[in-house]
Amino acid sequence: MGNLCPRLKKDTIILLKTRLKPPSLRFLLSHPAHLVACGFGSGLSPFAPGTAGTLFAWALFPILREWTSDFELLAILLACFIGGVLAVHKTGADLGVVDHGSIVWDEIVPFWLVLVFCPANVLWQTAAFLLFRFFDIVKPQPARYFDEQVKNGFGVMCDDLIAAGYTVLVLALLKFLFQ
Repeated sequence: MGNLCPRLKKDTIILLKTRLKPPSLRFLLSHPAHLVACGFGSGLSPFAPGTAGTLFAWALFPILREWTSDFELLAILLACFIGGVLAVHKTGADLGVVDHGSIVWDEIVPFWLVLVFCPANVLWQTAAFLLFRFFDIVKPQPARYFDEQVKNGFGVMCDDLIAAGYTVLVLALLKFLFQ
C-alpha cells in the first residue's frame, strides 16, 4: 500500500480502516450521544453510512415539516446543530476517530436545512439529495478546511453545513433557470 500511495501516512491508512467498521449496536445504545450522532442507527449501515443517514433525514423531514411552523423548524434545526456538535464530539472521542463514518448526524441536520429551502416535490428533493451528497463527498472549500483542520464536533458538523449551503445555492440557481 505504501508504494501505491506514498503520500498516505500510516495513521491515515489506519484511519481509513477504522472508518470502514461500524460500531456495535451495544455501542450505539451505551450513551444518548452515540444514538444521536449515529443517526438513531442509520449510521451503522456497512455500506455508505453517510448516504444512509441522509436518506434517514429525508424520510423524517415530512414529519418535522408537518408538525412545525417555519420558525419552529429553524429553531429545532439550530438546537439539533448545537446538540449535534456535542453528541458528535463525544461519539468521535469514544470511537477514537473524530469523524468516524458511522457518525451521520452531521449529514442529517444540514440535509433537513436543505429540505427547508427545497420545493416540496420529489424531483427537486432528489436533486437536493444528489447535490448534497456530491458536495459532502467532494468537500469544496471552506468545507475541506473544516474537515481537515477542525478536529472536533464543530468541525464535523460545519463541513456538512457548508455542503448544505452549496446545495441550496445550486438549487436556487436551478429554480431560477427552470421555473
